[in-house]
Amino acid sequence: MTAQRTYRYYDFVMAAFVCVLLCSNLIGAAKAAQINLPIFGEVSFSAGVLFFPISYIFGDILTEVYGYGRDRRVVWAGFGALAFAGVMAAVVVALPPVPDDFNRTYQSHVEGVFGNTWRIVAGSMIAFWCGSFANSFVMAKMKIWSSGKRLWQRTIGSTLVGEAVDSSLFYFIAFYGIWPDAQVAAIALAQYVLKTSWEVVMTPVTYRIVAFLKRAEDEDWYDTNTNFTPFRVSV
Repeated sequence: MTAQRTYRYYDFVMAAFVCVLLCSNLIGAAKAAQINLPIFGEVSFSAGVLFFPISYIFGDILTEVYGYGRDRRVVWAGFGALAFAGVMAAVVVALPPVPDDFNRTYQSHVEGVFGNTWRIVAGSMIAFWCGSFANSFVMAKMKIWSSGKRLWQRTIGSTLVGEAVDSSLFYFIAFYGIWPDAQVAAIALAQYVLKTSWEVVMTPVTYRIVAFLKRAEDEDWYDTNTNFTPFRVSV
């Protein structure tokens, strides 16, 4: 019965999720940034960490309001978008440039930015797929265990699990053998801490969005009879 319902904002949340996922993985993921923080000193991290955690916030919101099944559809949509981006990047890099000075120079820039995209996309897809489903599963189960109370525990707890899976897989797949091993480990750890910290900081915003969507959609899904297999797109 509920599976046939339509929602006013579900498609917008899905589109925003896929947009954030693509941009954070392709624009920022390959750049290792470094800033000086009080107490911690020099901290290295992926530039994409500033925006990628928003996708996990969307995942929490989707699971909390619409349920695991509808979040699973969004995860598969993001997975497909990343796959297409990887194929497109490979084709664009492989195409021979026009033989003039501008295009030869531009080709080197394109290769520098997107030449490693196949590894970044492979790492992103595997890490995102595993981490997102871990996040959604923990979120859904904790909602049942807590009878829908203490949303902050669910959002933070699920992110701690999901981001641990994501960060450990992504950096090893995408940058092992390219960056020094110590740098890979340091940036993966820094990314994990920063991502989970983002979740804590954004908790008040998550509360407001969840409350708004529950009222607007007249929905507050509990995954009591849900099939949690990730290998399907139906609700």
